[in-house]
Amino acid sequence: MKNQLDHATIRLDTTIIPGGYWGGLIAKGQYLRIIDLDGQQAVDFLCYDAHNPKNRYNAANTIKIAGNIYLNKGSILWSEAADHLATITDDTCGLHDTIYGCCSKEVNMVRYGEAAPACRENFLAALKKYNLGARDIVSNVNFFMNVSVGPNGELTICEGLSKPGDYVELRAERDLITVLSNCPQKFNPCSGFNPSPVRVLIYSLKE
Repeated sequence: MKNQLDHATIRLDTTIIPGGYWGGLIAKGQYLRIIDLDGQQAVDFLCYDAHNPKNRYNAANTIKIAGNIYLNKGSILWSEAADHLATITDDTCGLHDTIYGCCSKEVNMVRYGEAAPACRENFLAALKKYNLGARDIVSNVNFFMNVSVGPNGELTICEGLSKPGDYVELRAERDLITVLSNCPQKFNPCSGFNPSPVRVLIYSLKE
């Protein structure tokens, strides 16, 4: 997989600034690669069936079918209708969160006493051009985010495991609306207390 880009047609190559967002369409069979340029940077992710956005990513189905709360190479992202939305085809980090959801200004105020910029607002901005909104934001994937679960169910956001240049790659199994938030969180370790840029590639393999 490391040389797959040598045989690819690049459809998009962009950098998301710290705290920024991106949204776009990914055709069935195309690949999305998210590169953590500086390391320890969480990227919040949601996807929707482009032809039926109500059939969106479902965290509970993804966890139940896999029997695992973490995503890594080979993991499948399932929809509300138990359709196969995407497959993680390559992953140099090895651990991605499915349970912690996205930060929001309101939750930041409750937890940290400051309504700082947050991923929920980024999702809203990215979804607007597809006529999607707050009701369409569900529990999301947090790529590169290290969440541990203790013996009594306690959750801890731990220092990220991703190193500079680590990436995760997905193949779209149907046409997808995809939105990313390059997490602006500065009050916990999910972005190393210092949000940094990420690079996003969309490509297709040459025939």
